[in-house]
Amino acid sequence: MLTTMSTTHHIPVMPAEVLAALRPRSGGRYIDGTAGGGGHTSLLLEQSAPDGQTLAIDADPQALARVAERLPEPLASGRLKLTQGNFAHLQSLSEAADFRRVDGILLDLGLSSDQLADRERGFSFASDAPLDMRFDPTSPTTAADLVNTLSESELADLLWRYGEERRSRQIARRIVRARARQPLTHTAELARLAAAGVPGHPGGIHPATRTFQALRIAVNNELNSLADVLPQAVDLLAPGGRLAIISFHSLEDRIIKRYFQAEARGCVCPPEVPVCVCGHQARLRIITPHPLVASQTEQEQNPRARSAKLRVAERLEALGKESSR
Repeated sequence: MLTTMSTTHHIPVMPAEVLAALRPRSGGRYIDGTAGGGGHTSLLLEQSAPDGQTLAIDADPQALARVAERLPEPLASGRLKLTQGNFAHLQSLSEAADFRRVDGILLDLGLSSDQLADRERGFSFASDAPLDMRFDPTSPTTAADLVNTLSESELADLLWRYGEERRSRQIARRIVRARARQPLTHTAELARLAAAGVPGHPGGIHPATRTFQALRIAVNNELNSLADVLPQAVDLLAPGGRLAIISFHSLEDRIIKRYFQAEARGCVCPPEVPVCVCGHQARLRIITPHPLVASQTEQEQNPRARSAKLRVAERLEALGKESSR
């Protein structure tokens, strides 16, 4: 058994579904592109024992430190490799670790409970903290930089695009007025501005939730990173290898869904073109036509799982010949 003692508070989402999707086996090679608390990494190692290997990647060095503390035995034996970096650079990170033609890749796009619990990171408005929100603490831009330097229209567009916040213009206006008096530096102040004028609803999400989501996505360039990683992940998969991605909001899920659909098609020429000239060949088989969601029991035990959606696709055995109409 793997060592599971750790300081992590994070509970992996949909663990049974992830294992069923990736089918880890002895001798297999797997990538956990979002190591987090190491929960999924641990499961991949357990199910691929005795000689399967897993590469765990995370932009957050604190997350990797927790995984190293949690899983010292496979780390020492070489079955586990840890790499710090953004999965947007998956190809180069994997090649540097000598992980090519892997049997499965997992991306859990959610924010970890450990990051939320760390007051100094500024991801949560549950307690007052610096407005940071960076996964990688060496990244140059913080949430405070954005709220204090973007114009009112830029702020409103950001809140609408990444948070789907209907009150984006009002919130942006309040932020700009407040920062004219003094710069915004802490989460409590931003939460108060985002929630102003909205009555509380028991059981509903906090009115500042979408604002914090939007800023976190922008600070970490999350949607662009997701779009960048998808073709790299498919390139790394061996024939029959699977890509499993857990998303937590509609913007992410839409990107994944559209990419899977595009890569599961052959010719993508317009209907009016009688003979294929694009040369596009299907590279994926979609395993989940509709995303999987957490069971009711899991949602009750782990509220973070309520918004999780899991999509899975498999790398085709071989590329077919060019299609024609």
